Amino acid sequence: MEEWMKQGEKLRGFVNPATLPVAVKFLGDESEIPKKARRPLRDLKVKMAPCQGSAMARRYGWTMAFAQEDVACAIAAHNYGWERLTDKEGAIHFLTQMKYAVDEKAAEGVLVNFPLLNLDRMPIVAYSPLERTKVEPDVVLIYVNPAQMMRLIHGATQRTGKPLESRFSGRAASCSEGVIGAYNDQEYKVVVPGNGDRVWASCQDHEMVMAVPAGKLADLVNGLEQTHRMGVRYPIPTYMKYEPEVGFTVPLADIFKKEELNKLFQR
Repeated sequence: MEEWMKQGEKLRGFVNPATLPVAVKFLGDESEIPKKARRPLRDLKVKMAPCQGSAMARRYGWTMAFAQEDVACAIAAHNYGWERLTDKEGAIHFLTQMKYAVDEKAAEGVLVNFPLLNLDRMPIVAYSPLERTKVEPDVVLIYVNPAQMMRLIHGATQRTGKPLESRFSGRAASCSEGVIGAYNDQEYKVVVPGNGDRVWASCQDHEMVMAVPAGKLADLVNGLEQTHRMGVRYPIPTYMKYEPEVGFTVPLADIFKKEELNKLFQR
């Protein structure tokens, strides 16, 4: 785990996210759950949405593990494979009644375009803070502001030069477009958090997410390091080498000279 922890420390040094990057792991069975991991139903006495588990990992530093009995989010249950929809009518009715879709055809389009996790087993998903992770990640989630996202994109594209491609729906975003999208495609994903991320998982107005396939994290960090050395950094260094002016054209150094004040007040 030490190498993953080092990558988390480097991310903090180069980007300084407000919360901890999150290691996300698809476990094989319950025997692989870390000993001190918290379970929503067993330990917290509630079922939860997986995005809440990610939030607890990044804000509290907890390791959280979700199996089928822990999940309270119907969309996540469908997308992760805990409980696939067998009857689309209820979902279509919900999407049209909530005006997420103008009609049934559009609602079917929403359902068809949800990324789905297809494992050969019932998934158990663990979320752990990367800097002290208890699992080797399949995907890493990094919650950042837009300026920090710019730097992550610099790091992600430094090796290939190719721009990132993402898809945005505003629904089930961190779990589906983020975790599942990055895992299925093995590509970086820039995510605009969805309504559930904000209502239940405390995602703030200024936050975006980058989902990183674990195998590409080292490249991203290396790209950050290389660009950082050349002065492209966060916090963004602003240009300061100029002489400020007050009153449109009067140099600050001359503002208290009597003749300049007289000119200023005569305008």
